[in-house]
Amino acid sequence: MSLTLYNTLTRHKEPFKTIEPGKVTMYCCGVTVYDYCHLGHARSYIGWDVMRRYLQWRGYQVRYVQNFTDIDDKILNRARVEGSSMPEIADRYINAYFEDIRRLNVMDADEYPRVTQHIPAIVHLIQALETKGYAYTVDGDVYYNVQQFSEYGKLSGRKRGQMQAGAGGRIDPGEPEGKKQDPFDFALWKAAKPGEPAWDSLWGKGRPGWHIECSAMIRARLGETIDIHGGGGDLVFPHHENEIAQSEVLTGKPLARYWLHNGMVTVNGEKMSKSLGNFTTIRDLLDGKWSEYPQPIDPMVIRLFVLQAHYRKPLDFTASAITAAVHGWQTLKDALNLDLAKCNLSPQATILDELDSQVIARFQAAMDDDFNTAAGLAVLFELAKSLKREFNQRCHQGFQELEDVQLRALSQTLIQLAGVFGLEVQAETLPVPEINVNWIESLLQQRHQARQEKRYAESDRIRNQLQAAGITLIDQPNGQTRWHRF
Repeated sequence: MSLTLYNTLTRHKEPFKTIEPGKVTMYCCGVTVYDYCHLGHARSYIGWDVMRRYLQWRGYQVRYVQNFTDIDDKILNRARVEGSSMPEIADRYINAYFEDIRRLNVMDADEYPRVTQHIPAIVHLIQALETKGYAYTVDGDVYYNVQQFSEYGKLSGRKRGQMQAGAGGRIDPGEPEGKKQDPFDFALWKAAKPGEPAWDSLWGKGRPGWHIECSAMIRARLGETIDIHGGGGDLVFPHHENEIAQSEVLTGKPLARYWLHNGMVTVNGEKMSKSLGNFTTIRDLLDGKWSEYPQPIDPMVIRLFVLQAHYRKPLDFTASAITAAVHGWQTLKDALNLDLAKCNLSPQATILDELDSQVIARFQAAMDDDFNTAAGLAVLFELAKSLKREFNQRCHQGFQELEDVQLRALSQTLIQLAGVFGLEVQAETLPVPEINVNWIESLLQQRHQARQEKRYAESDRIRNQLQAAGITLIDQPNGQTRWHRF
């Protein structure tokens, strides 16, 4: 079975075929940095993290880019309230983002471009749109002319009468409608206002509109067409719709081959939002400051909670759901922590295959079906229970029905597949302060040699040594091993 993805653009599942064989370019819309990240952000970025991990496990070379929006009305408003500046607010919450998201074992993106680093590219893109007749200027503001793009609405499937609804509150509600030729036209460049940061342009001092940012950053960092564009379901319209309109009229090419969108988080069935008072930050959850569950929550519990639902489905956040995830993680954690050394495994045992090929096949079939993490977790739980049962029989009851090779295969398979989901037992030892790549590669070579010589106790020792230093290993089906630092 080949990997298939649900494409929001075509509204059905499609076989995954990359632009360049064996390589994936992937862009995800990042956060607007004016506040701490909440559970909705966790749901989104854990989801893209697992997709990226799985693609790497499948053997793809993935280049993953995620932006920061560091110029926005919300950032400026916060700076005014605090008597601070836009760069100070942006830097503070970018640092907070990394603190929170790394605690959830989300791997760093390959690049984190900021809007303010791409002003010349944004100005160049707007100028090109104006030259081709897709943009017009009014009093220093530049707008995109929606009527000029005949395919506008193809991503969301919205007709013109439906476009205002569900626009995510990002269609410049305070903007005088008289300046636009059409109510659905959107700002590419905003003329400078007193006291706000501004940059020079052909239209006078100003700053970018929200939608043009990602179009410019994708083009600058990944090219004219990428394989996967991800984001929350609330970004389909207008943000991603507008990205398509801005980009494709200039290149004549698709901006992305596959558009993927995650479902929203609800709280007891209601949409999570600040206005309803049901808004919970990642750090409050992890630090035990959520009133519904006033004790620290293991980051792996949050990952497990998120992955129990398919990424496209709504995710309902309740205390009972977190409690269930706590029990679920304990089941997996117990199996991951089993000490096989207690079984006195024979080093002379004939090793046929280090991994359980049948379990691997079932897991891959689940994940190949549009990253179905819920089905993938079912495979992990079944494997964990089987491993613990066989461990007890082999090590505590004296049964000899299971060969040593099978018990080790179950254990190694669980460790690898849990790692694809980023579910890892956190090491007690503090990570090394600096990365020594040569040291890591040397240990990987030693481990590879040990595995070839069937010295599996040594192989496990090296894995544990790296884990204690904050290095996670991902053994791939092709025999290669990838590593990353958490």
